[in-house]
Amino acid sequence: MNNSYTVEDAKRKLEHYCAYQERCHKDVYTKLLSMKMIPEAIDVIIVHLIDNNFLNEERFAKAFVSGKFNIKKWGKRRLELELKRRDISSYNINQALKTITDEDYYNAIDQLARKRCNALKETDTFKKKKKLVDYLLYRGWETHLVYDKVNELIP
Repeated sequence: MNNSYTVEDAKRKLEHYCAYQERCHKDVYTKLLSMKMIPEAIDVIIVHLIDNNFLNEERFAKAFVSGKFNIKKWGKRRLELELKRRDISSYNINQALKTITDEDYYNAIDQLARKRCNALKETDTFKKKKKLVDYLLYRGWETHLVYDKVNELIP
């Protein structure tokens, strides 16, 4: 495999990389480093990707939130943490989280909690509650919502 890329080759490769799936700046930067590009070339390529709308952090954040919320049923705390881990700005994180309606959010925790509660074979009420709480907290749901939901499902 040829490990040296011209700036034009790298631009084309990264255009495909970004077109295939939404990427954040950190993903692209890491990819360019793995391609052994020099810092000056990395800057030129990232600017090119932003100018040609291949790279857009707000769009990435919204796509990330939409996917992880709808498919993995992650709560806002986990979504925010994962976006911060990718160096997304607070503004873009907040814009992305605003795309989740309150109704969808409460329906999601309700469905997730009910499904998990029904799957738990634990007979001890205290242990069953703890398992459900741990499960929901791990997925990033807010503490007060988790405890309200668990107490509603397991009296």
